[in-house]
This record gives sequence, structure tokens and C-alpha cells, in this order.
Amino acid sequence: MKHYSSIHDIENINSWIEEAKTIKANPLKHAHLGKHKTIGLLFFNSSLRTRLSTQKAALNLGMNPIVMNVSGDAWGIEFENGTIMNGNTAEHIKEAAAVVSQYCDIIAVRAFPTLTDKVKDESEYVMNSFMQYASVPIVNMESATGHPLQGLTDAITISENTKKIKPKVVLSWAPHVKALPHAVANSFVQAMQKMDVEFVITNPEGYNLNPQITGNTPIISNQNDAFKNADFVYAKNWSSYQEYGQILNTDPNWMITKTKLGNAKFMHCLPVRRNLVVEDAVLDSKNALVIEQANNRTYAAQLVLKKILEKL
Repeated sequence: MKHYSSIHDIENINSWIEEAKTIKANPLKHAHLGKHKTIGLLFFNSSLRTRLSTQKAALNLGMNPIVMNVSGDAWGIEFENGTIMNGNTAEHIKEAAAVVSQYCDIIAVRAFPTLTDKVKDESEYVMNSFMQYASVPIVNMESATGHPLQGLTDAITISENTKKIKPKVVLSWAPHVKALPHAVANSFVQAMQKMDVEFVITNPEGYNLNPQITGNTPIISNQNDAFKNADFVYAKNWSSYQEYGQILNTDPNWMITKTKLGNAKFMHCLPVRRNLVVEDAVLDSKNALVIEQANNRTYAAQLVLKKILEKL
């Protein structure tokens, strides 16, 4: 594996999950792999779990992490080819990626979508530009359309918390005050499609995700019907894909409640807005897996870095 840019880079998700569990049981076992190697963590957007968990994963592997807030600390980077750079950008990605490659053995990048230009966002111009012009492996710490570290984390968490051969997993849209990206939802869908689960999506009209990603996954507009016999409910807000980046519905009735959840386990990538996305009674209950999910972010990232380091 040269890069980790998408859930599709996982050859066999079941074997990856089992390897991640092994790493979790002994996080320092492979500390020799990253000795004298450096990872650059480049953030075009703010982060808490992604930054800390990926940095800890690198440290567990013996790597030296360098963290940079690109938007605040670096020159403005130009991604278009052939442009006359007489505006706010001072450095082209061709030079930036090549230079960072001289300092780092692996580069991890986090960059959100515009949510205004669907074509531009779906081109994944930031992530693809780094993969094109860097000479070292690239790890996607969340891009315009995917969050494969989170998706792998979620798969690990579900595997750890089920005894059923084929549990029912529901991805539910939930209300929010802001227009949010599709990345987490997209990667969760792709991860569940690789697992042996009964998987359904529930969202209001106008909020269907990219049909090329959801494929044949059932989409149910009635949230209560979707939750019947659910073992896991994953709540996430996303803006409209059809009316790209728009908020079409803020119906508070889509909030996840303890009554709706029943005996199902609750999942969310965090941060989560209490009593808007999900009520306190859910988050403060034993059925909430959100802290465990956050912990598993380290081992998902460590597994990805381990696989890349083994090829260097």
C-alpha cells in the first residue's frame, strides 16, 4: 500500500480489524518500525481527535511527528496549474509537496471541502495533488469526500461490540446548525459495505448521499422504521448532496433519543452537539460508544502507518 486515501485501499477489512485489535493489545510492539522516521501532519482545518490520535499512533511506532497548521502557519498554497499567482497564494503545491517530502517519510493531510463547488470537491484536488507531487506516502486524515481513518475506526468499534454474526447497523442523519461535509458518512457507508452487516441509511427527503457511494444500500425516510431491531445507530449530520452544501431541513424530531435508540449502541465520530444531534440521556448512558470510538482512532491510524512503514 503506497497511500491510504480511501476505505477502498483496505484489501480485507476483517483481517485489518483483527490486526488493529492485536495492535491495541500491545501498542508498542512495533516501535522499531518508525525509528529515525518522520511523519508530517498537515492540517488545513482544525482537529482534536485526528491530530492527537494520529500523533500518538506515530509515537507508538517510534516515529517523530511534525505538526503544522497549514492555513495559519504556512504560505498560501496554490493548487491550480498554469495560474498567474498574483493573488493570495504564494507557493505552488508542486514545490510545497516536494519540499515537505524532503523533510518527512510520510505526509498526512487533512483538508475539508468547499461545500460550494461539487465538481471541485469531488476532484479531491488537495489530496490528489499531494499524492501527485509528493515523493513519499500520503495518508488521508479527512478530505473533501472521505474520512477513511474514521471509517476504519468505526468498523473496529462495531466488531469489538457485537456477538452477532450479522448485526444491524443504521446510519442516521441528525439535525445541525451548520452545513457539514459528507466525508464521515461516505467512509462509514463504504466501510459497512465491506463488512458482513445488515446496513441501512435513514435521512430526510433531499439528504440522500452520493448514489455512487450508497449504491444498493437501502435508504429509509422513516427514522423509526429504520431503527427497528437495530444493534448500532451511527448519528451524523451532513448537508444536502443534491442541493450541494445546503441545509434543507433542521427538523428537531430527527435528534437521537433514548426512546428511539432502545437497546442499540450509539455511535458518533465527535465532536457532537448535545441535545441537538443526540440527547444527554443517550450520550450519558452505557449504550454510548463515542469515547471508545475516539480511543480506537489511535489504533486505526497506527495500523495504517504500520502497513506503510513495512513497505518503506
